[in-house]
Amino acid sequence: MFDKQKTIAKKISLQGVGLYTERNVTITFKPAPENSGFLFVRTDIEEKPSIKAHFSLLFNEKTDRGIILEKNGLKICTSEQVLAALMGMDLDNVIIELDNMEFPIMDGSSKYFVEAIEKAGVIEQNAEREYYSIKEIIFHVDSKTGGEIIASPYKKLEIVTLVDFDSKFRNIQNAVLKYPDQFKKIASSRTFCFLYEKENLKKNGNIFSASSFSNEIAKHNLLEIMGYLTLIGVKLKGKIIAFNTNSHINTQFARKLIQNIQSNKYIPKFDLTKKPILDIRNIMKILPHKPPFLLVDKIMELTENCVIGVKNVTMNESFFMGHFPKEPIMPGVLQIEAIAQVGGVLVLNQVKNPEYYSTYFLKIDKVKFKKKVIPGDLLVFQVDLLEPIRRGIVHMQGKGYVNNQLVVEAEVMAKIVKIQES
Repeated sequence: MFDKQKTIAKKISLQGVGLYTERNVTITFKPAPENSGFLFVRTDIEEKPSIKAHFSLLFNEKTDRGIILEKNGLKICTSEQVLAALMGMDLDNVIIELDNMEFPIMDGSSKYFVEAIEKAGVIEQNAEREYYSIKEIIFHVDSKTGGEIIASPYKKLEIVTLVDFDSKFRNIQNAVLKYPDQFKKIASSRTFCFLYEKENLKKNGNIFSASSFSNEIAKHNLLEIMGYLTLIGVKLKGKIIAFNTNSHINTQFARKLIQNIQSNKYIPKFDLTKKPILDIRNIMKILPHKPPFLLVDKIMELTENCVIGVKNVTMNESFFMGHFPKEPIMPGVLQIEAIAQVGGVLVLNQVKNPEYYSTYFLKIDKVKFKKKVIPGDLLVFQVDLLEPIRRGIVHMQGKGYVNNQLVVEAEVMAKIVKIQES
């Protein structure tokens, strides 16, 4: 029996003060449709722009101020405690509205967000959940701090954190979470600061100093790891052991998880029976390419960070006339071009007047051809953003599948160029 996705039963609001902006903030949790994920909406801006909680929109991987998401210059800051609460309460799809760029610090824990979710209630949806089971050891070690995270196969999600500040004033701490049953035991663990930081931070919340002898530091580190795990886009099954982690280590570990998930060991599910998001006529309004060089027939899914497109490979393709005519094979370079075109839909769909823009290759990397693509194949491409789009530079990873088997993959870097004035 498969698990079903979950959202909250009704909307609920709460208020607090941002830790760094020192401004009053109102946030509202709302039910969200299936497969939406966690979506942040800025209600203080007239257009009410949104940002999905996803690793590809992480603003600065080296920040020590927690998770900062950015899209088109719009930022959402200090969301890790909210994300941990959403994950810990076993949710999949929630809209979170806020009227400032920063979430309220509350008491530095996830406690108040959990209480709000409990008051709103949780309901099951019809769509099935997507899980990824860790199948091999994945680890990240920070050479500067000695902090590290290791993930290994396990039947469900379990997280263990250890903290050793190498100080006579604080004992070694540890915390364990068997997800999701034990989450409420750690949800109230507050963030911490060192004594020299205390005066600057204590006025904005009940943040305790690092001289505490409880295991609250280890439990709070566990909360922060949960916040970063929500950015990978699927629910995990595996055991994670973390030692002396920080935001940078959590970020690098999440990146390695995503790379592992996107490897050929993970085959996504494609529903090709539903109505496409874009048909060939809509695609031609977005892309500058036209037949016979248009290598995508329809778009099945389209979000801020991911696009799924389909190419029907037929014997009528012009390139089959001369490319191994006795054993027709789709040229590998055209498979890469198809990945770029599907990615072009993802990128150009986010700009105003896409017909005035083109995308040009800057680099192609990590190209692998797994199987031949021949006439009669239905080629399904999934293209994901690897990093936020900055200064018109796009970094994407594309994979092509035939009959649920990976046939081609590549990382593509391109530049968006305006070719015509509106």
